[in-house]
Amino acid sequence: MADQEPRRIQVANARPEDSGRGLAHLPRALMAALGLAEGDVIEIVGKKTTPARAVYPYQEDEGLDILRIDGLQRANAGVGSGDYVEIRKVESKPATRVVFAPAQQNLRLQGSTLALKRTFYGRPLVSGDIVATAGHQRVDNMNPAVRSFINQPAYALQEIRLLVVSATPKGVVHIDENTEVELRPEYEEPQAARRADVTYDDIGGMGPTIDQLREMVELPLRYPELFQRLGVDPPKGVLLHGPPGTGKTRLARAVANESDAQFFLINGPEIMGSAYGESEARLREVFENANKNAPSIVFIDEIDSIAPKRGNVTGEAEKRLVAQLLTLMDGLEARANLVVIAATNRPEAIDEALRRPGRFDREIVVGVPDERGRREILGIHTRGMPLDGGVDLAELSRTTYGFVGADLAALAREAAIEAVRRIMPKLNLEERTVPPEVLDQLSVNRDDFLGALKRVQPSAMREVMVEAPRVRWEDVGGLDEAQMRLKEGVELPLKDPDAFRRLGIRPAKGFLLYGPPGTGKTLLAKAVAREAEANFIATKSSDLLSKWYGESEQQIARLFQRARQVAPTVIFIDELDSLVPARGGGLGEPQVTERVVNTILAEMDGLEELQSVVVIGATNRPNLVDPALLRPGRFDELIYVGVPNAEGRRRILAIQTQKMPLARDVDLDEVARRTERFTGADLEDVVRRAGLIALRRSLGAREVYMADFEAALQESRATVTPEMERDYEQMTSRLKQDAAAVQPIGFIAPGQLQARGEKRP
Repeated sequence: MADQEPRRIQVANARPEDSGRGLAHLPRALMAALGLAEGDVIEIVGKKTTPARAVYPYQEDEGLDILRIDGLQRANAGVGSGDYVEIRKVESKPATRVVFAPAQQNLRLQGSTLALKRTFYGRPLVSGDIVATAGHQRVDNMNPAVRSFINQPAYALQEIRLLVVSATPKGVVHIDENTEVELRPEYEEPQAARRADVTYDDIGGMGPTIDQLREMVELPLRYPELFQRLGVDPPKGVLLHGPPGTGKTRLARAVANESDAQFFLINGPEIMGSAYGESEARLREVFENANKNAPSIVFIDEIDSIAPKRGNVTGEAEKRLVAQLLTLMDGLEARANLVVIAATNRPEAIDEALRRPGRFDREIVVGVPDERGRREILGIHTRGMPLDGGVDLAELSRTTYGFVGADLAALAREAAIEAVRRIMPKLNLEERTVPPEVLDQLSVNRDDFLGALKRVQPSAMREVMVEAPRVRWEDVGGLDEAQMRLKEGVELPLKDPDAFRRLGIRPAKGFLLYGPPGTGKTLLAKAVAREAEANFIATKSSDLLSKWYGESEQQIARLFQRARQVAPTVIFIDELDSLVPARGGGLGEPQVTERVVNTILAEMDGLEELQSVVVIGATNRPNLVDPALLRPGRFDELIYVGVPNAEGRRRILAIQTQKMPLARDVDLDEVARRTERFTGADLEDVVRRAGLIALRRSLGAREVYMADFEAALQESRATVTPEMERDYEQMTSRLKQDAAAVQPIGFIAPGQLQARGEKRP
């Protein structure tokens, strides 16, 4: 019986990590008004009634008048996010008997119910509710009463959704040590007001996307009178597009469940029929059923397969199907009760007649999650996983650049397989069941995730080479000035974009690293990508140039498109002069190279509206690069990477000899003094030769002596000559002038003429 008068409050989503725990985050003022202490039991009254334990609000919710509960509790109460419910304090009685059954289809359960008692000990329950076993919580972190009941620390069950078939006595009860718990093996249909198979709690890293979709879908289905009062038609359709595996289908199903609408799925290829008119008839049938069962959501997956551009297809069946879909979306009578959601990863392939207001009113990009989103997704996929104390999900989210939700699910699955592989020797394959003591020891540790990372690659970038570099700033020596400029230009904008917005300036879009061969330009680009925690896409002209007409430009456009999808990204183009030579210079095939230059110029100009994508180019011959690329707004920073000084050479030698057993007589300062004009590659060669000479002296050599370095210096030479240094100094002074100069069409840039030793006309 209620102790206080009920209070009304608005419902909001709980954090994903709180899903399945039966908690309700209430405002402090409301808890005081109802006389609630943290941990007291309350009833949440919507279309149905469900219990929860009251806890204090999240830190960011202080002062807000909202109730945060998870998707299962919203389904049990028959409400959605944004609805109002009543809250009242109740007393929970000890249960004498509780019967559970699987709430998921195609799931059969058997075994001891002791684990269920451990998991739900003290949890308020009521008959008809759906509950989840939250397996990511260690039991030894619970209150002393629970620990005394269990007697030993253990892991809870994996996450499974169960229906509370019955609970004795009636009303709100909780399980204690005297409760008899029964688990039925077969699935039973829940009687909840809403389905709870997928809710917003099961989707991570999509906060803004969910908000956009809710206002386009939930509002028309739940409050059609709002649009009637305003005298406008409600939205009819939403197009979700983005890379594969980002959760477009799952998002549509969650919206259908949360809005209490019927869900009709159309898989693109399945709608196609062999007989004349069969495909159109199937499509009409789906829409007719959706109208009869309104409010409804029709979800069309892979819509590009059934609605391609009519000008690009030759078959009449495809054209008729597109026309039928256009007619159905335009001819919806019960506009307020039916919304169409479509998903594709190729929006450019859809017929343009569909992409207008009145059919698909809004296009929402479901992109690759950022670090915070990856942390949420990992939390969701490890809810039912017994994690070892050494697993740091925040660390994993930082290192999984470019991973989409499907990749992170695969990562969790591979880590679990690693854990199973560890206990395989303890299993007796002749027995059909796993011993309970082996299950109790089973846990997933940090090494399992690190092993899984070697096998799972980001699916959004499988078409281009993406890597997370392992080079750090401490692995780069002798390039202090170049490091400083790259830190300011790349690392700072990617890590702290608010600083640039606060001052009203834009970060640099591109950096050109130029200098003699072997000075460490590629190493610098890898280090800045690693320190900025960004994806690193390395490419060269041979990867992008093609003999087929127009394919080179498509490759470049695809490269930049992929980089935007997995931002933050550093695109590194090596030997830039071979890809974008000066136009009109007669170098290479004029038409091909000029089209490629024009495409890169357009992509670089378009980067201003794209966030967190930086282009780094490297070349030994900057005077051959098209001057239009060297102006601010494209390659903003021209960074000369020259030969290191004596101090820099000493640092490079220290890095190269980190794993080399040096004898006491080795003087790296002396080696650095005698290697003037040596580049980083030259110094690496000196160290390698010294090791080879030591092995030549004796295959069992344990140390490398100074005499070995002396001999290596005799065999080595500096690749950079004084003449080359002077040429690069002159080049540096000319580059800015060439970029600023107006270049007539069809003529060679002034810098080109000087580089070739020709006279101006």
